[in-house]
Amino acid sequence: MFISDFPLSNAYSVIMYQSTSCLHAGSRTHILQQRQHQNIMKIRIFLFSLGLLLITHISPARANIIDSCVAVVNEDVITLSEVNEAGKPIFQRIAEEAPPEQLAEALKEARATVIDKLIEKRLLVQQAKLMNITVSDEDVDRALTQILARNNTSREQFKAELARLGMKEEQYRENLRDQILGSKLINYEVRSKVIIPEERIIDYYDQHYTEQVGTGGYYILQIGVTLNSDGMPTNPTEAKKTAKEKAERILSLAKGGQDFKQLARQYSDLPSAVDGGDIGAFQKDEMAGYMRDAVTSLKPGEISTLVESPNGYMIFKLLSSQEGEIITKVPYDTVKEEIRATLYQQEMEKRYDSWLDEIRHQAYIKIL
Repeated sequence: MFISDFPLSNAYSVIMYQSTSCLHAGSRTHILQQRQHQNIMKIRIFLFSLGLLLITHISPARANIIDSCVAVVNEDVITLSEVNEAGKPIFQRIAEEAPPEQLAEALKEARATVIDKLIEKRLLVQQAKLMNITVSDEDVDRALTQILARNNTSREQFKAELARLGMKEEQYRENLRDQILGSKLINYEVRSKVIIPEERIIDYYDQHYTEQVGTGGYYILQIGVTLNSDGMPTNPTEAKKTAKEKAERILSLAKGGQDFKQLARQYSDLPSAVDGGDIGAFQKDEMAGYMRDAVTSLKPGEISTLVESPNGYMIFKLLSSQEGEIITKVPYDTVKEEIRATLYQQEMEKRYDSWLDEIRHQAYIKIL
């Protein structure tokens, strides 16, 4: 979704009362003619009476409620309408999905999360302004164009989506402006200071993309077609026939030179499919009989024939069977930049959390 999770209200007004709460604006009060009083007691009575008059002449039915505030962030406030607007999709989903007995608690937790996110956004915007970081209208236009292109969305579709959410384009643009402002700040304070040396990339690669084969071990990839997978016939005989035909097609593709791991991800019914069929290294006595017979006769790099298992058909590929050999799951050059991006993201999030904690510690924040 290209619509921001936490849009800001463009206009609100807050009247602070007793330093901790916000008042409602009411209808026009009666104009009281001020008179000279010589007696102090009369002055006190008049002031007290005036206070009552102001209160009693604000009709709940006719009052024009401006807003109420729920949090103070330094010199800014977060209003109830902002929380309701930002959390509307979340609150609506909870109302539709949460069990009745859990609804109140779920809404309370969601509201606290929304307020916390709005506080974070306020802090970023305030900090950016202190550092004279600005966002031009051209910056907003460029960002909006990129968002629409990335989501393959036309202007008409964009406006229709805003209308569906009950949001004006001006409101969305202001929210986008704040996001760009925060992004510029994070680039300056966090991202520009994150450097990932080559040594860390290599260490990560060794830990996640290589494995050492132990004594007598066999490093194996597998593809499995099961009889009870989705789309299989309910008749056992028909299911077995269908599974075998599917497995034979996969085997033909593998023998024809297609990437075994990709075939596993695309066609295997086994949990190892997400890892490209990689099940690691096995000792001979750890394998099931049908697996041992198929694998131990293979040379590294070879693919087995179709192997029948109790629940379908299997195909195995042996990567290595040499004691102590380091198996490379994928070439280093093909994942180097991916690893760098992963480490960069991890380090950036760590530094960002630390930096934000420091900003929070220095700020005045009060949730009302």
